[in-house]
Amino acid sequence: MEHGKLRFALFGNIYQGKKSASIQQVLSSISRYEAELYVDMEYYYFLKDNQRLDIKATKLFTDDDFDADFVISMGGDGTFLKAASRVGAKNIPILGVNVGRLGFLADISPDQFDATLDALYHDDYYLESRALIQVETDGASLGTYHCALNDVAILKRDTASMISIRTCVNGQYLHTYQADGLVISTPTGSTAYSLSNGGPIIVPGTKVFSMTAVAPHSLNVRPFVLPDSAVIDLEVESRSHNFLVAIDGRSEKCAEGTKITLRRAPYDIKVVKRSDHRYFDSLREKMMWGADTR
Repeated sequence: MEHGKLRFALFGNIYQGKKSASIQQVLSSISRYEAELYVDMEYYYFLKDNQRLDIKATKLFTDDDFDADFVISMGGDGTFLKAASRVGAKNIPILGVNVGRLGFLADISPDQFDATLDALYHDDYYLESRALIQVETDGASLGTYHCALNDVAILKRDTASMISIRTCVNGQYLHTYQADGLVISTPTGSTAYSLSNGGPIIVPGTKVFSMTAVAPHSLNVRPFVLPDSAVIDLEVESRSHNFLVAIDGRSEKCAEGTKITLRRAPYDIKVVKRSDHRYFDSLREKMMWGADTR
């Protein structure tokens, strides 16, 4: 079926100057379809004042005060994660347009955008459902958003010595990690911070979370994969009496003794993929497998 007017909500990275040609490409495509365009206010003024672009926005919005058929995230994977946190439980599919190096989430280049937009209008795409990790604490508030699309990291602060992280799964004691931190990752986040600490690559759609220690004191600690139906309880001891909880990289300070509970969020994030998208192709490319010219 062909659509009438579609509504797009546009988010972007305001720290990416010198990309105005790519952004102009995307804006031109949208206006060609006479779509309704809602723009994140901060991004709108960045494009207008900093990039000197003429944007025909139907409406500006802040925070999560928006609705749309699709969200377009202009930037890299970090921008996509921020957009996802604003979409939250709205169930709006997100399309990641990468104006830098191609990412795992932001995997559509600006010169593919026109064809991708055409595909949206002709229902020639699919949606991937990505699980999130929800963070609860007894006491300390962790800012406004408590769900991670990539990962939740429990980390030591600054120059503090390592921390002890007592870990229980479904009420059963597992292990007390002595480490610089612990990364609990979704399949989406498995190729991010978790991977750089030796965690496994997990194919999206696999119903698991992984736990990987950051610089563990004991060398026989290994990454741990568990079903995403599990409930993980963590208690941290630290010489500096506090530690950090980073939700998709946004870190908040927590006092020692704060109990943290992680579980799968009650909603997923929907990611727009082109019909010809192949996960293993992009994985090979980004991991540079086969790039060895020996």
